[in-house]
This record gives sequence, structure tokens and C-alpha cells, in this order.
Amino acid sequence: MLRTSACLAAILLISGTLVTASAQTADPAAQPKMSRMKLTVERLKEMRAKWNQNRPKLRACRKEVKAKGLEGDNRWFYIENCMERT
Repeated sequence: MLRTSACLAAILLISGTLVTASAQTADPAAQPKMSRMKLTVERLKEMRAKWNQNRPKLRACRKEVKAKGLEGDNRWFYIENCMERT
């Protein structure tokens, strides 16, 4: 009987500490407000809006990207760097 009550007390003690530890990690203020994808989409929209103001330069940068064969994120970053040059 003593062994059973000691084990039960140990289980309750351990489970109590686990509950408080999990409650501390689930702080909503510590989590990021926006997902990374939304930030990327916002960033792309900002870049395209800026680029549309200077279309001839954008055309030249797109030709460079096509000549180099870049795709995906590399393409966007290269165009961004190209637009900031000259």
C-alpha cells in the first residue's frame, strides 16, 4: 500500500511539473505574428511595385536573368540587386 501511494504521489508530482512547463512554452506573445510566407509575399509585392516604376531597367534586368538561367528565389534576388545597381 505504501509503495502504491508513493508511486501515485510521484506520478502526480511529475505530471504537475510537465503541465506547468508546457504552459510556459505556449506563450502566444513569443510566437511570430506573421508566417514567413506572408512576409515573402509582401516583400515580393513591394519589390514589384518599385520595379514597375522603372520598366526599362526592369526589362534589362529580366534579360540578364534569362541569359543566366536563374530560377525561383535566385531570380528575384538577382533582379533586386540589378535594379539597385546603376
